[in-house]
Amino acid sequence: MRGNTPNPGSRPEPAGAGRRARDRWSRRATPAPPPVSFDDLVIPPRAPVLGGGGPVPRRRDRRGRGIRGPLLPPTAPASRTRAEKFDDLVLDVVERIEHTWAKQLRGTEFAVEDVPPSDPAPWEDGGVPLGRCFPAESGQPARVVVYRRPVEARAIDAEDLEDLVRDVLVEQVAHLLARTPEEIDPRYTGDR
Repeated sequence: MRGNTPNPGSRPEPAGAGRRARDRWSRRATPAPPPVSFDDLVIPPRAPVLGGGGPVPRRRDRRGRGIRGPLLPPTAPASRTRAEKFDDLVLDVVERIEHTWAKQLRGTEFAVEDVPPSDPAPWEDGGVPLGRCFPAESGQPARVVVYRRPVEARAIDAEDLEDLVRDVLVEQVAHLLARTPEEIDPRYTGDR
C-alpha cells in the first residue's frame, strides 16, 4: 500500500488521510528562508541636491506623471473655470476696441455663448462660425456674440487664443460698423 510507506524527511500521514492531507503536509515540509539581519541590508545614499547639501525633496508625483488636477480646489475664491477666463479675455478685448470706437458702439451688447446654434445664418458658408453680429432692429440693440468652444478648439495655446478672440471681435465689429477690420484694429492680421 502506498499510504503506509512514509517518505524520509516528511511527517507520517494520519490513517485514512486522502490527497488533501498529503498536500497540506507536503506544503509544511518546505524549509523556511533564513532570517535576514539588518547588518546584511545595504541602503544606497541619496544623491545630493545641486547647490545644496540637504536631502532630496520628495516629489508629489511618484510615478513621473506630473501634477494631476488643479492646484486650487474649485471652492477656493482664486479658482476660475475656463469659461470665466474666456469671458475675462473677451471683456479685455472689448474694452480695447471700445476705447477707440465708443461712440459708434454705444448700446451694443457683447456676449459669449458656448456653441453656435445648429442653423447657420444665410450669409455664412460651410464651417463652424467663431462669432456673429446681429444689427440693431425693432427695438433690440446691436449684438456681437463670440462662440467659446469653437474658438478654444481652433487656438493652439493661450497666446494664440488671445489673438484669435481679438481677430474674431474685430471682424464682427467691422461687419457691424461697415468698416474694414484694419480700420477697427491696425494689428488685425486676418490670417486665420
